[in-house]
Amino acid sequence: MRRWVLRLISALGIAIFLAATALWMIAIWPRRVAHPPLKLATGTLVIQHARIYTSPTEAPIPDGAVLIVDGRIAAVGPGVAVPPGTTLLPCDQCVVTAGFWNAHVHFTESKWSLAEWKPAKALNAQLADMLTSRGFTTVVDTGSNPTNTLPTRRRIESGELAGPLIYTAGPALYPPHGIPFYVRDDTPQWLQFLMPQPETAQQAVADVRRNLDGGSDITKLFTGSWVAHGKVLPMPLDIAKAAVERTHLSGRLVFSHPSNLAGTQVAIQAGVDVLAHAPDSTQGVDRALLATMVHQNMAMIPTLKMFGTTVTTNPAYLDPIYAEVRQFHELGGQLIFGTDVGYMTDYTTEGEFAALEKCGLSPMDILAMLTTNPASRFGVSGVKGVVRPGKFADLTILDADPAQDPLAFSKVRMTIRSGRVIYQR
Repeated sequence: MRRWVLRLISALGIAIFLAATALWMIAIWPRRVAHPPLKLATGTLVIQHARIYTSPTEAPIPDGAVLIVDGRIAAVGPGVAVPPGTTLLPCDQCVVTAGFWNAHVHFTESKWSLAEWKPAKALNAQLADMLTSRGFTTVVDTGSNPTNTLPTRRRIESGELAGPLIYTAGPALYPPHGIPFYVRDDTPQWLQFLMPQPETAQQAVADVRRNLDGGSDITKLFTGSWVAHGKVLPMPLDIAKAAVERTHLSGRLVFSHPSNLAGTQVAIQAGVDVLAHAPDSTQGVDRALLATMVHQNMAMIPTLKMFGTTVTTNPAYLDPIYAEVRQFHELGGQLIFGTDVGYMTDYTTEGEFAALEKCGLSPMDILAMLTTNPASRFGVSGVKGVVRPGKFADLTILDADPAQDPLAFSKVRMTIRSGRVIYQR
């Protein structure tokens, strides 16, 4: 009997050890080095005979060159001297802009699970399909599992993967008992218990601190959460304020999913920096409210294609959202490009550009959304957002001129990040 008990205890000990090791390998080890150092490429590249949009506010260079040396732009213009041994990137009357941002993405699809261990070839194909083939050199993950996002980011920065710079929110914060129905329906019950739903300001502060200490770069709040069809649950104001204040103490930005008037009002009163969507329930979201947002220097990511793709194409639903975006822009509000890919599995960008045009935005307004506006909002205008000497060589190369057709923003030939070609068609 004693020998049987000892064997059972030994077996249990081994099982516990193996389970703990597996848990550590899956949940802890992938989070190491949450903020890997940025590496610039080495070598010299040149793009010649290109139409170059150095910024959204300057006239393009009709036939110029961009010289890249060790990951930075060394020269831009019509008469650039090219050093011997420079690698020539094919252009043939291409159009060059600063690298595009997508400020609303997710890495929540199952194919990103166990990113620490997946072959580089598979992840590179996924990154190209969702992001780099669309011209994105920088993306903002507005809510994903860090065990997926952090190893992907680390492997990109090490040079193992060809991908964009990733900012991440880590897990989003929801109102008490406020996980959206479309997330709740697709998430196992046990996992929902791990999703932050702070019930007090103190809990919100603890959740934010945990996220930021764990590698997050921003905070994402559901100030208005669709808990059922036709029902939005707003986040209590004191909870939202506490989360915003704690994030701002760390010098980080706060994004909000607003959903409706109440959720937008919470975002405004709490001091949120960026609306991750235009409010899609538009009743009561009037010009005065939008003017208040502009006065508080809030930015907005419209995500118009997502609404038409995942909700309905009915103009009675979409047109009021377009009107919000149009008014916000007319009032001088800062718009930032984002598509919600990762939640939305259609990665193409044509629909977003077409919808923005319907909102009255010009091609250069859209270029600002893709480049200078997000760089300014994230405080990195010194190194990103324009095509000028000294900046990081983050470039998007297009087949055609978007000034003639905004859909040309979706015709990406090549994507360069920090002087490295991360996508080439």
